[in-house]
Amino acid sequence: MIKNNEKNNYKNDNESIETIASIDSDLQQRLQQLLTDLQLDDAPAGGALVVYQAGQCIAKASTGMARADLPWRPDTLSLNFSTGKGVLATLVHVLVSQQLLNYNRPIAEYWPAFAAQGKEQITLRSVMSHQANLFSIQSIDVDNETVLDWNMMLEKVAAMPITAPEESDLYDSAYSALVYGWVLGGVIEAVTDMSLAEALRHYLTEPLGIADSCYFGVPENKVKDVAHLVKYFEKAEQEDNLETHQQDGQQGSPEQSRPRRNKPVLRADSANTLYTYTNLPSYSCWQKIATANQTSANEATKVDGLPSLDTAKINRLYFNNSQLNLKNYKSALVLANKQPIDYYDKRTLQAIIPAANGVASAQALATIYAMLANGGVWQGKTLIDEATFKQLSTLQVTGMDAVMPAKMNWRLGYHRRFSICHSEADHDRAQGFGHMGYNGSVAWCDPERQLSLAFIHNFDVTMLNDIRQFALTEALLGLIDAEI
Repeated sequence: MIKNNEKNNYKNDNESIETIASIDSDLQQRLQQLLTDLQLDDAPAGGALVVYQAGQCIAKASTGMARADLPWRPDTLSLNFSTGKGVLATLVHVLVSQQLLNYNRPIAEYWPAFAAQGKEQITLRSVMSHQANLFSIQSIDVDNETVLDWNMMLEKVAAMPITAPEESDLYDSAYSALVYGWVLGGVIEAVTDMSLAEALRHYLTEPLGIADSCYFGVPENKVKDVAHLVKYFEKAEQEDNLETHQQDGQQGSPEQSRPRRNKPVLRADSANTLYTYTNLPSYSCWQKIATANQTSANEATKVDGLPSLDTAKINRLYFNNSQLNLKNYKSALVLANKQPIDYYDKRTLQAIIPAANGVASAQALATIYAMLANGGVWQGKTLIDEATFKQLSTLQVTGMDAVMPAKMNWRLGYHRRFSICHSEADHDRAQGFGHMGYNGSVAWCDPERQLSLAFIHNFDVTMLNDIRQFALTEALLGLIDAEI
């Protein structure tokens, strides 16, 4: 709950006195310590966390370095991968509220070219709940260069076929990890007669006061402000220096400074990491759930009758990798040419790939979800009307997903909030929803609690091999509920 405590020592130069006064100093101190602890062995990498309740910012925290010369702050820009899908979905809901779109009308009515190959009856509702079987990027003949070409991708997606996932009878949805963004982006442009960037700014980010901190396609003058992975720090500095030299008339090749495409670092947990986990507020809860889920006494090493948990075992409580259909997963995320996309490359950051390269600050994401937590109203202005909000927040599908190894509980553009120690066990209060990214960034809202959280970072991890977003979500819910 919001407390009107004394002003906290933390102060962003751009914050108003009213915002500072709303900070809950005890909550902020606890979350700051938790975020710092969750650097684990990955310093100098770090991240930022912002929390709103009832339209007021009640906590902000940041730790580590976003770039070699840039400390993390709540307003630091970051590549957040699929967390941007929630931003895109929210823009659609604003357009539905303004009666420019309808969830139940075929997309082809707005975008005639989309009707190709049997897609003439596919609706916005089916796409946003991942039930349209438009999940396979491998069904489209594209390479890395084509993916950077927005108009070409709209043409390709409009002409793509419907593709059922493997073992489709076992699943209720198929997460459209990449295709989703071009489908929604295409229909947004069709009905607004604006570019996606213009529509995003006009209908969503400008009304929320975050127009300069939320993008699909980073402006040239903002690229240097986007957080990088630590392994890219030196090369990012070289690239910045090279660009400066070129502006001064000196020659150089961009290839000399472009970061290599590397997979996230995978390593065993250190003793320090395992010790940090045991001190997390949710650790005992995780131990009890892991014990209940155990199928054999040898599956985990027990301490005092409870299992000792590492990163993999904790993550498995949220994503059961044994249920991952690798063929469907790759079909949704990997281009047919199997060449990885370097999302941190300058050209990729400036391209428009709405399902995957959303760039925003924690402050911006938390503000979007604060509006959703308040039922579509922000500072007295209704962005999403009551009828539309009821539809967007209603569960559409509850079974297993064909791509993600979990029950995603899709609403319209958002999955369930992944919490197992608090409200998800209480079905009357299980109203939290949002979206996470490939790297484990996340933003969500809880309308009942009028609560929103955004967590972004530059740790070299994925959502399937990290636990930070889950630890932060569980801790926040525990702290908030303790005040109710």
